[in-house]
Amino acid sequence: QVQLVESGGGLVQPGASLRLSCAASGFNRNAMAWFREGPGKEREFVAAINWSSRSTWYTNSVEGRFTISRDVFGNTLYLQMNNLKPEDTAVYTCAADRPTSWRIPVQSDTRYDYWGQGTQVTVSS
Repeated sequence: QVQLVESGGGLVQPGASLRLSCAASGFNRNAMAWFREGPGKEREFVAAINWSSRSTWYTNSVEGRFTISRDVFGNTLYLQMNNLKPEDTAVYTCAADRPTSWRIPVQSDTRYDYWGQGTQVTVSS
């Protein structure tokens, strides 16, 4: 059974950094992603990484500030967030797909069958 557990959220000032972690168990060879849902907003794609870590994808608003990665065993997913802005405030959730979902774009939440519970990130002065 696939389980995903996020950690690392918190309250920071604009310009600060945070690193989110997602501990994963029960699978391998999955693409993984981070999504976020801000106050009053729909869930949106943030970043994704394929199972080999050779390919990554980012939404435009975080390109150059956020970095997605996973450990060599593929069991832990990370999101390094630098130069955080108030508009980054959201609940961040990690997700994992099924290998059979490879035809669905990584930016679509319909690709992912497994979701964590989310961790709150608040950027405020």
